[in-house]
Amino acid sequence: MKIRILTIGQKMPAWVITGVDDYLKRIQPFVQTQFVELPMAKRGKNDSDADILKYCQIEGEAILNAMKGNEILIALEVNGREFSTEKLAETMQSWMLDGQDIVLAIGGPDGLSQEIKRAAAWHWSLSKLTLPHPLVRVMLIEQLYRAMTINHNHPYHRA
Repeated sequence: MKIRILTIGQKMPAWVITGVDDYLKRIQPFVQTQFVELPMAKRGKNDSDADILKYCQIEGEAILNAMKGNEILIALEVNGREFSTEKLAETMQSWMLDGQDIVLAIGGPDGLSQEIKRAAAWHWSLSKLTLPHPLVRVMLIEQLYRAMTINHNHPYHRA
């Protein structure tokens, strides 16, 4: 099993790069994990709703084009299912047993396109709160790492 995180947007602040890199190093012994940054569609100052839809579609196409044939798509979105860390660990254990390669999609500032939402096997919400995209990256990789430590009886997670 491999996990790829396809995320819209580049040029993250230093604290994001530091946090993501730290957890990426930690998680590798448990599961091969990779971030793939895809370019955000160029936006204007006074964009219409139609413009925003177009940007989401462009970014959605980039995500779909970056996927490999054997990967299962999971969309990260506010209206998705919420999991406890323990339930995430159980879910990841299932992915590993099934040998499924997973893609987690983080959309741009306007969210994910309808094409991504339809293509996703399931939808996951880290929180019902609106979170800044840079923070989502750090939270996501930390929770994936935490779930893997639960599955490997590592002392990082203390309930």
